[in-house]
Amino acid sequence: MLTKGQTVIQQWYRQKQWKQFPFQKEMEAAYLSGYSGLLNAPTGSGKTFALFLPFLADFINKHPDTYTTQKNNGLLMLWITPLRALTNDIRKAMQEVCDDIGLPWRIMTRTGDTSAAEKAALKKKLPEVLLTTPESLHLMLAQKEYDKVFKGLQVMVCDEWHELLGTKRGVQVELGLSRLKALASVGSLQLANGRDELAVGDLQLAGKVNQVTNSPLQTANSKLKIWGISATIGNLEQAAEVLLGNDFPPEQIKMVRANIDKRLVIESVIPENIENYSWAGHIGVKLLPQVMEIVAKSKTTLIFTNTRSQSEIWYHAIIDNYPEYAGIMAMHHGSLDNELRNWVEQALHAEALKVVVCTSSLDLGVDFRPVDTVVQVGSPKGVARFMQRAGRSGHHPGAISKAYFVPTHSLELLEGAALKGAIKKGVFESRDPMLLTFDVLIQFMVTLAVSDGFRADELFREIKTTFAFADLRRDEFNQLLDFITNGGKTLAQYDEFLKVEVDNGLFKVNSRRVALRHRLSIGTITSELSIRVKWLSGGSLGTLEEGFISKLKPGDTFWFAGRSLEFVKVKEMTAYVKKSTKTKGLIPSWAGGRMPLSSQLSAVFRDKLDEVANGIETDIEVRALKPLFDLQAQLSHLPERHEFLIESFRSREGHHLLFYPFEGRLVHEGMASLLAYRISKIKPASFSIAMNDYGFELLTDEDIPIEEALEDADFFSINNLISDIQNSLNSNEMARRKFRDIAHIGGLVFTGYPGQQVKNKHLQASTSLLFEVFNEYEPDNLLVRQAYNEALAFQLEEFRLRAALQRIQTQNIILKNIERPTPFAFPILVDSLGRERLTTETMEERIAKMARRYGAEEVADRPSAKSRKPGVTRKKGF
Repeated sequence: MLTKGQTVIQQWYRQKQWKQFPFQKEMEAAYLSGYSGLLNAPTGSGKTFALFLPFLADFINKHPDTYTTQKNNGLLMLWITPLRALTNDIRKAMQEVCDDIGLPWRIMTRTGDTSAAEKAALKKKLPEVLLTTPESLHLMLAQKEYDKVFKGLQVMVCDEWHELLGTKRGVQVELGLSRLKALASVGSLQLANGRDELAVGDLQLAGKVNQVTNSPLQTANSKLKIWGISATIGNLEQAAEVLLGNDFPPEQIKMVRANIDKRLVIESVIPENIENYSWAGHIGVKLLPQVMEIVAKSKTTLIFTNTRSQSEIWYHAIIDNYPEYAGIMAMHHGSLDNELRNWVEQALHAEALKVVVCTSSLDLGVDFRPVDTVVQVGSPKGVARFMQRAGRSGHHPGAISKAYFVPTHSLELLEGAALKGAIKKGVFESRDPMLLTFDVLIQFMVTLAVSDGFRADELFREIKTTFAFADLRRDEFNQLLDFITNGGKTLAQYDEFLKVEVDNGLFKVNSRRVALRHRLSIGTITSELSIRVKWLSGGSLGTLEEGFISKLKPGDTFWFAGRSLEFVKVKEMTAYVKKSTKTKGLIPSWAGGRMPLSSQLSAVFRDKLDEVANGIETDIEVRALKPLFDLQAQLSHLPERHEFLIESFRSREGHHLLFYPFEGRLVHEGMASLLAYRISKIKPASFSIAMNDYGFELLTDEDIPIEEALEDADFFSINNLISDIQNSLNSNEMARRKFRDIAHIGGLVFTGYPGQQVKNKHLQASTSLLFEVFNEYEPDNLLVRQAYNEALAFQLEEFRLRAALQRIQTQNIILKNIERPTPFAFPILVDSLGRERLTTETMEERIAKMARRYGAEEVADRPSAKSRKPGVTRKKGF
């Protein structure tokens, strides 16, 4: 027997001529039965409706006769998304449903793009559904009387939870939820006692009640439902546990899986002549003719690059070689002005664009139905990331997703085969949750102190319900309380660190200046200081990092937002530009552009290499790479699964040692330093290090006693690993770099008011000084401890490094003396070009020179015989 709400929703489906998927029916049943949990559904499967429609049905069930009557319901649903770009699309879809079924609701958004007038309107009258980001949720918690905003909240949905899990933004969501659950618990107590307002001590009482029932905040869970939506990752059960917190009764948790066999067609773009294709140092533009053939045959194509710089280069290359695409082509990345990005998204919806070159800014759930093809330039470095991008095509139920992989150099083609193999096996990366991020917790504590204040005992109980802080000790919490009230042991003499005051047990910020500065600093996304780029004549193009702008002189030409620009001047954190007629110019670079190969993709890559070594050539990519692998085997060796290859050769630079763990560049960075340190204990030497995702190089001007080192059983051992890493690397410097971001998030430094940002070099000097002071006078400081832990866990991927060393210890070591660089070695040597700081040669010239020097001219960049192929004739409606 269908309820009234289910009947209304069924009628809406029939009106749209749609059918519910089995997972949508399962989701509806779970929601209406009062469960919370995680919905695992692929992009474009109807996951938004799967959660939103049961919520509407539930409301209609509770108000069967009055649901079409306009009334002040207050905020009923909070929908959190990681990207602001997602909110507008979802809002329109939700509003359309409400209008169709006669529900007089308002669906609104509150993000960094929301105007002051819209925020004021939100305060006056709350919408029934609010779409927001983790940062905006915390800004709401920083407002006075925020409890009145959330008192009627029935459900909190976290969309794209897999993107937030394993990040500090995910921890923000956990902490925000802990407070919302506590408020819901208070609401339940108030209803039980016949009261409607929050009374002093209610949170404390809720905590005591739940301690008695031995189920913290259990009353909250019966009132506030929490659901996450996640793509497939390797640790879905843990993802649900992190979102819901450790206080959620297991019997109230449900995992709903879509189990939709979404058809995905993946093809690698294979160079016409693999022998002449670059071994390293390029970004795939040599394959532009083949890519444009794909674009010409498709309705709308998204070309994904891994960095903003690459997107600028690809856009520039297409416009230069295929000028007929002007007007039907655009670019989309996070540094472009918001208006430009919105225009691109609207043009995609309107089918006005043939191709868009983009980055991760279009990775997530925006529904672009016209897109039927995705092109991935370069390795996405992870299976889940590639699946997410591939899902941008055929982004509606039943459609086929079509994705092409474009290698930027020869060996990367094997990653294409590994990607297909991993997807076929269902191998996906896990997102490991972050633990004990004290900087985020300090920010949250001050956020609550800025609004209505908090009491220590009740806040400690709340925080302990989160996955991130389940192991937080009371003495650590007390240290943080001391830090925000007295500046801790070290900063007590400086007024700017005494932010929070305690009055009768209530921790509160009373200074308007402290409150304003804190609200401006809420968030965990840290990056180099950005400078807005504007036309001299008016109008904004986007933002660039201060480091890039500071190197420009008036008259310099650079490419940004797909345009050739002439730099004019910088004034008040704004760079003014005008159009340039020059066709050549600098391409901006942004920090954090290189991602390491994931452990799962690394493992499948090694499996593919083992197949190659054993003559198995089932993959088209492997067959295409046969000349390269034959040359590798001729010059050196093709390692099987049970073998670990080391190559050694001498040149005028010195003695080169090349190791091939195939574990990703971050693991290789740590392993290279570790092994260099262990060799130096045998024979003192200074090493130069280079690495890529496949291996690393140790270079010194003296002979390296590698045979002697390999005879030592501890050379690849994990014994004394941490101490050896600390001795081999400047762990202080790595921790200092991590501390910059931690200090920013934890409120130790203020980046400035809007339009008056503090210069990056001044911020670095401030955080560096604080780091030195803490190290010397307060070595047990929790933020310093966090900086060292993050350096190990994220800079060096210590867990993966440990596992890789254990694997290598079980393998046969193959040491090969080679005459010249092999196909495996050459890409690493190209990476080493970064060690040479001053040069007037282009990268292509330097690679060609290196190839000639090592007798590998066949890998130097040569123009393709077919440098250009026909594009498309401009058609009506493009």
